[in-house]
Amino acid sequence: MKLIDINVTAADELGLLLAEIADLEKRADAIKASMKDKATVQGGESVFDGAMFCAKVVEANRKVTDWKAIAKACNIPADIIEANTSVTAVFSVKVTSK
Repeated sequence: MKLIDINVTAADELGLLLAEIADLEKRADAIKASMKDKATVQGGESVFDGAMFCAKVVEANRKVTDWKAIAKACNIPADIIEANTSVTAVFSVKVTSK
């Protein structure tokens, strides 16, 4: 087996960590989905006890207001919407493999 001698940069380390996190999140999401499936059947179990941790599936209701639909229904002009819309600079780091 031939080893590759490369200088690992901060970008490389970040990329490797993000790839590892993505794999771990995928595994965690699969376990969560399995627990949710079990909890949502009639009489299903919602508490999962382990040796070190306890996981519980909880249900919550989420309300979302469609402000665009409200503005349209109320015939609010685009310039009024624009005048009351703020813009903030957001910085992020995008990592891609080579």
